[in-house]
Amino acid sequence: MLSNRRTALKKLVTACALGLSLSLTAPVIAQAKDSFILAHAYPSDHIFHQTSETFQTELGKQSTDLAISYHPGGDLGDWTSLFEQSMQGVIPMTITFGASEFDDRLDLSWLGFVVDNWDDARRIYGPGGEIVGIYDEILADLDLKALGTIPTGFGSLAIRKGIGKQPTNFPEDAKGIKMRVPPVPVAIDRFKNWGFNAIPMPYSELYTSLQLGTVDGRAFGPAVEIWQMRDVLESYVLTRDYFEHAFWLVNKSWYEDLSATDRAALDAAADKTLESIWSEAQAIDDGFLTKVRDAGINVVELSKEERAKAKQILYANEWPMMEKKVGKPIMDKIRTIAGVK
Repeated sequence: MLSNRRTALKKLVTACALGLSLSLTAPVIAQAKDSFILAHAYPSDHIFHQTSETFQTELGKQSTDLAISYHPGGDLGDWTSLFEQSMQGVIPMTITFGASEFDDRLDLSWLGFVVDNWDDARRIYGPGGEIVGIYDEILADLDLKALGTIPTGFGSLAIRKGIGKQPTNFPEDAKGIKMRVPPVPVAIDRFKNWGFNAIPMPYSELYTSLQLGTVDGRAFGPAVEIWQMRDVLESYVLTRDYFEHAFWLVNKSWYEDLSATDRAALDAAADKTLESIWSEAQAIDDGFLTKVRDAGINVVELSKEERAKAKQILYANEWPMMEKKVGKPIMDKIRTIAGVK
């Protein structure tokens, strides 16, 4: 009952926030009858913002009446709320992560050690990458379509100031460490399998929890987020256990209802944007890693043996669990794409 009330309250707050935002932007929409909302939940130094700005520029070059009402920084809701609103068609376009509360097969986007280098990441997740088609099979059931994926870099773990630990050998080094993970099953299970005390927590609560010592560290952290939280972190352990990528989503019904001309213009602008973002993503990620080091955070690499051990734990536990969720045919495709037997 309490869960139902919280869900209802969340939807009410989201609806009110969206209604207020739409009322504030009404003059813009009135002037551009084909305006549509593009929203994401991250700040201006995040690659989502760069992607959005590039897309607006590219769409402006096309022969179309489509115009964008841009909402960055979470002013229309957090990433899970934006995912849901795009499912409903309230927000036609968003850049967000896979919210597996709506379909647990979306945990596939969090799967560990599919790739561990940028060349393989681009081949699998980048423009024309084979895995996007697999995602689209799942997203179609939610009335969503992926224009592509947006790379944010390799996720690793970080330890807050005052802990004095740099866990690299799992599960031995992980004992007793309270590690914040995203509230998705695959994330919880991964860090339990590695020996941590996995604490599922919304991203919005993470920074304060690190400040207060509610958790000892955070997982699934690309370099950009470690830099943003640099004042509370002391170590960054480069597990590179998964390649963080977001979905660039459109509501499928809205997309299919566009005229052929507008749809072609949107696709062309999206393709140009994806090529641009993917060509720059590694340099952006490397740049933030340099900033992390310059901020005085200890950046630690796993040894070859430690990485192999960490991988084996995931392949033996996480991958079979994922097969039960998505089915053997999809996991066989993933194994073939990733070269994992």
